[in-house]
Amino acid sequence: MLQTKLHRATVTHSELHYEGSCAIDGSLLDLSGIREYQQIEIYNVNNGERFTTYAIRAENDSGIISVNGAAARRAAEGDILIICAYSEYNESELASFEPRLIYLDDNNHVRDTRNAIPIQAA
Repeated sequence: MLQTKLHRATVTHSELHYEGSCAIDGSLLDLSGIREYQQIEIYNVNNGERFTTYAIRAENDSGIISVNGAAARRAAEGDILIICAYSEYNESELASFEPRLIYLDDNNHVRDTRNAIPIQAA
């Protein structure tokens, strides 16, 4: 199940020669529930790339979203990303399950939070 989503995060750094990972503003990690070193999926809106890495903590309230190591070939500064984390839940946990959906502005500040994606209309 989708645990959390950071929607429309803007890449602030792309560091090819840095230990692989994705550095995420620590305040966003805390709000989203993504744990440091947790596996994340990244979907690049600009070029369609989809890749897996893990989260590391960037400075709180910095707005940093840095794609590092080999993944830096898949996202450039200024690209828009959707960053997702998934978790497994048992049936009793699913009865009250709600994902954390965090919508960001161009500076990676929280614009809105939700627990459901609106139904897509025709």
